[in-house]
Amino acid sequence: QAIDDDCNQTGQLLAAMLDWPQGTFASRVELEAGAVRVQREVDGGLETLRLRLPAVLTADLRLNEPRYATLPNIMKAKKKPLEVVPAAELGVPAGAPRLKVLQVQEPPARAGGEKVESVESLLGKLRHAGCI
Repeated sequence: QAIDDDCNQTGQLLAAMLDWPQGTFASRVELEAGAVRVQREVDGGLETLRLRLPAVLTADLRLNEPRYATLPNIMKAKKKPLEVVPAAELGVPAGAPRLKVLQVQEPPARAGGEKVESVESLLGKLRHAGCI
């Protein structure tokens, strides 16, 4: 899922780069021998696709029922140890990082607002500030 504007390009671009079949907006997925059956909602109803594997699938909101963590389980999770596995143990080659953080800074503080008595005084203040 794209974090910038959620414009639904990630799955399609990945499928094109890999030259794999794609099933977008999957609301039901069933595995078969060497294939996957994908059901998706379209304007005219439901469309079912059968894709050979490997394939790229993107999910619709109705694909799964979300599970919500309860407070006792959140507290239990905080006590569990976190295992850190070095990348080398996973067979990931070490190399120079591709990203370098140059600077992190907070945005400037917002100026406080002010009340005006009428629309005319608001327009006067906006004209004086060069906004209109």
